[in-house]
Amino acid sequence: MAQASSPADLSSIAFRSVRLWLVIVAAMVVATLLVGGATRLTESGLSIVEWRPVTGTLPPFSDAQWQAEFEKYKAIPQYREINRGMTVDEFKTIYWWEWGHRILGRLIGAVFLLPFLFFLWRGWIPDRLKWPLWGVFGLGALQGAVGWWMVASGLSERVSVSQYRLAFHLTLACVIYAAIAWIILRMRDATRTRAPLTPARLVAGIVVALIIVQIYLGALVAGIDAGLTYNTWPLIDGAFIPAADRLWFETPWWRNLFENTLMVQFVHRMMAYLLVVTILGYGATLLATPARPGKNSATLLAATIVVQAAAGILTLLYQVPLTLALLHQLLAIAALTAALVHLHDVSAASSMAEGAASGKRHETLAGRI
Repeated sequence: MAQASSPADLSSIAFRSVRLWLVIVAAMVVATLLVGGATRLTESGLSIVEWRPVTGTLPPFSDAQWQAEFEKYKAIPQYREINRGMTVDEFKTIYWWEWGHRILGRLIGAVFLLPFLFFLWRGWIPDRLKWPLWGVFGLGALQGAVGWWMVASGLSERVSVSQYRLAFHLTLACVIYAAIAWIILRMRDATRTRAPLTPARLVAGIVVALIIVQIYLGALVAGIDAGLTYNTWPLIDGAFIPAADRLWFETPWWRNLFENTLMVQFVHRMMAYLLVVTILGYGATLLATPARPGKNSATLLAATIVVQAAAGILTLLYQVPLTLALLHQLLAIAALTAALVHLHDVSAASSMAEGAASGKRHETLAGRI
């Protein structure tokens, strides 16, 4: 039976293998996010109307199989109300986007689970990472079910998927990516000691949370096609802050936050401004403070968020072209990654400072004894 490895044992082939595996899984999650974004933007998400996790792996091959899949699609409201008259060849285009998105999700499950079980058998996974990795696997399994739950919302009465479910689906994917990225960053940390909550660590953690919230808000924008309206900047509906009666006309009031295109886009814009101001101000404070750790990663984060904001503005002004929209989504993942790297930097520095202070206290106590 293989013996369990300590964190210190992950220094050669074991460490490199586990890290490479997690990097590959993280890259596959990013690829799935981008293909999912393209699936949404090309309105391809409802082209496969059944959830067959095993038998649905293979696409249609013969003309008869393609026609059978097309007939299933023709039975849903999206075809009848939007795509009536579509040919089989046109159907194939949207089918391949959805099929690719689903097959990537299935591949991620296999690429994660099989090496994970092997590494556990070899004892290459340190105890402190076992439960977090099982948690990632559980989230991945949940994500598959959420994906079908989302698709199912557009098969009976709607002509598109529910924006509520779409936003949850995208946000959960980003949480899974963030969890994997955080585990990769923490792999070389030799201690489990929790870093003290310094001001820098607090702000860095808040920034990570705000970016995830902003990704959720962006998914709402995509879910109700709010990016195809109010395509001006910096004004929206003729003002920087639209009239209250335009923002709050839905009842009950909370529906405006999810279903009113003006409000949804406005909130997404305001959160973007908040992120840019917070990150630039925080970064400037770090750079102005001598010997403050995390300066390089804070600079990278600031640059990423500025480029991301610019991409968002261009995506809006050009009315959401596919390439710009996917770039905007990719940069959101890049901003999340940069924020996680910075959070790790300041957390590691806090842990080291706490460890050094603890060592001095022990030395002082020993000297007194």
